[in-house]
Amino acid sequence: MEIQQSMTIKEKLEILSDAAKYDVACTSSGNDRAAVKGSLGSACASGICHTFTPDGRCVSLLKILMTNECVYDCKYCVNRRSNDVRRAIFTPEEICTLTIEFYRRNYIEGLFLSSGVYGSPNRTMELLYESLYLLRYKYRFMGYIHVKGIPGADALLLEKVGFLADRMSMNLELPTSEGLKALAPSKKEESILGGVKHIQEGIHGTGQYCNSAYETTRIRLGSRTPDIHALWEQAVPKEQLTATEREITDAQANGKIITSSGALTATGAKTAPKTMWLPEKTHLQDRQWMADGRLSKFVPAGQSTQMIIGATRETDFDIMTKAELLYQSYDLKRVFYSAFINITHDSALPENPDGPPLLREHRLYQADFLLRYYGFVAGELLSPDRPNLHPLLDPKCGWALRHLELFPVEVEKADYGTLLRVPGIGPKSAERIVKARRTGRLDYDALKRMGVVLKRAHYFILCHGQQMFRTRIEERFITNEMISMDREKNWKTARQENFRQMNLFADLGMKAERM
Repeated sequence: MEIQQSMTIKEKLEILSDAAKYDVACTSSGNDRAAVKGSLGSACASGICHTFTPDGRCVSLLKILMTNECVYDCKYCVNRRSNDVRRAIFTPEEICTLTIEFYRRNYIEGLFLSSGVYGSPNRTMELLYESLYLLRYKYRFMGYIHVKGIPGADALLLEKVGFLADRMSMNLELPTSEGLKALAPSKKEESILGGVKHIQEGIHGTGQYCNSAYETTRIRLGSRTPDIHALWEQAVPKEQLTATEREITDAQANGKIITSSGALTATGAKTAPKTMWLPEKTHLQDRQWMADGRLSKFVPAGQSTQMIIGATRETDFDIMTKAELLYQSYDLKRVFYSAFINITHDSALPENPDGPPLLREHRLYQADFLLRYYGFVAGELLSPDRPNLHPLLDPKCGWALRHLELFPVEVEKADYGTLLRVPGIGPKSAERIVKARRTGRLDYDALKRMGVVLKRAHYFILCHGQQMFRTRIEERFITNEMISMDREKNWKTARQENFRQMNLFADLGMKAERM
């Protein structure tokens, strides 16, 4: 596979931005980093500015593949080796040019960079690393970067990339090893999880471990404490640096710095920044210094993964059990679920005549929120005897209706954990209730002002021993009411159309500028 020199950067962008649209595992930053004089961009923990397509795909970042060339032949993937599509590859400099020029035009706030497997996992990770290195050190880009790790790549390469990225993700692809064997025989679950484990250990090893939403919820509810793993560290000699790293390192050693335009500028030794690499340092120690002089962190916004839903026969119970394992054992920030879209029409894949299972994807996201923010476990929501979520009921309502013996609860007395289990009450409203009742009496109007969704909650709560309405607490009656309430929303969710990546220009009525 050769880099295609005949294509313009715009032609490559059209191919590789379209090829990236099926990867949904991108999200806002989760990392704070202020702007620095002489640098470009910043990252904000509250999330970067973003827009979503109707099916939930984030387009706030410049979302591209480095290449859609791939040595693998995964049956579900549009970029698989045997598929007849136009191929292209960005050079690291082209990725930098696109990112900087889009950022300067205020089109984006950061970069989401993934790739097909070009040549080998190691070769692909080397090119991804060189792209990030140039962005951070040559162009001084301090904005948010999310990069996909390549399963099977050397742990050292993952480590090097991790000190440059804000978030990394290693896609699990399918929920079970059997599914991978059937549809992606070149990928092994142990190899993917090995990369996930290494990223986890790197986060802990640099001392900036912080609890995920899953851990924080369980600590607050007193059901689990974080398990801090053994730390590790490995130094790498300067001789193993890439050509680009050596060029910039040598420039620093000779009293030259890299300006924001990328030019080498001769300066006196006193003005040379102390933040770039020093030849006598080891590689790992050097990697921990950012361009603004602060000690960098390893994947400070954490890691995530993605699972394709509906390409194989796994049940919702299989999927949520795997997600729970990932949260418990690998400290993932987020698991993304991607409804299967049959774009290759391989005989091993289901045809899905009714379209992608978007309503099922929606229910899995709701169940995932219950794991991360509400203290539920997968075994409470599903079981081998009841392996799939109700398509017309959200999982929390489904659980409550199966446990009507626990309801209604008195909001003046119920503890925080019990309030979280009431449909229509979320973490913020539960916290407000607990605080407010210390200083006064509550009524239904006050609960509404606190954010309680009373049209759901009133079946399951009492306020001073009184129901909001005289309603019989009977499963069939409440189920019918809940389904009727959500009928229109469920219909719209299941019938979304136009599964495509939004165009940065066409959807805004704008024309692309020349770069």
